[in-house]
Amino acid sequence: MHLGVAEPMRECEYSQISTRSSTPMESPHKKRSLRKKWQAFPGRNKFYCDGRIMMARQTGVFYLTLVLIVVTSGLFFVFDCPFLSSQLTPAIPVIGGVLFGFVLGTLLRTSFSDPGVLPRATPDEAADLERQIDVANGSTSTGYRPPPRTREVVINGQTVKLKYCFTCKIFRPPRASHCSLCDNCVERFDHHCPWVGNCVGRRNYRFFYMFILSLSFLTIFIFAFVLTHVILRSHSIGFLSALKDSPARYPLVE
Repeated sequence: MHLGVAEPMRECEYSQISTRSSTPMESPHKKRSLRKKWQAFPGRNKFYCDGRIMMARQTGVFYLTLVLIVVTSGLFFVFDCPFLSSQLTPAIPVIGGVLFGFVLGTLLRTSFSDPGVLPRATPDEAADLERQIDVANGSTSTGYRPPPRTREVVINGQTVKLKYCFTCKIFRPPRASHCSLCDNCVERFDHHCPWVGNCVGRRNYRFFYMFILSLSFLTIFIFAFVLTHVILRSHSIGFLSALKDSPARYPLVE
């Protein structure tokens, strides 16, 4: 097996879904008959931009996340930043713009990237592995599903038990798990996050962490300066009138 059996210590480098033919000199008729890897992908993911963007099947909550961030930040830049820039410092919209750009970039990077999907076994590999398991267990064919299968390997002098995935037909590496929503085994699987529209695993966990951290900073930043705007305006026009001049408060309160 290629993953987690013969070489369990080697990090599984699941190359991003290929978008190029391995034989560029083929005839045009033969190229049209070939299917790219992302077109024959067995999971439940959706692909865009010729396979360069990979997302989960359910993406409605992701678009809601995107709209909330854009609308909240847009209201802040339109209604609060002009006053704060003139009364306090022009650095406020600059810092807010940098935070907004970083939040948007890390969100898209988390949502559109491969989280660490482990390739499934080929039919020949799966059949060979099934034969090895049957011989090792001495099992006979029955009408019931066999019990969960495991394989013990030694890593750094410690015995680690690998679990078998009946869907992907592989022994998963440590900390890998099968996502029922995407129908893939993901390396270092953390969870499936509907807010970003993707699984969170080995390849996009750092971007997910940076997204959560930067979004927290952006939320605190906007809330603090919206409050500052209301307080400063209330000295001259009253508290209620100041609230009307700062509609960016509504998404924050809700």
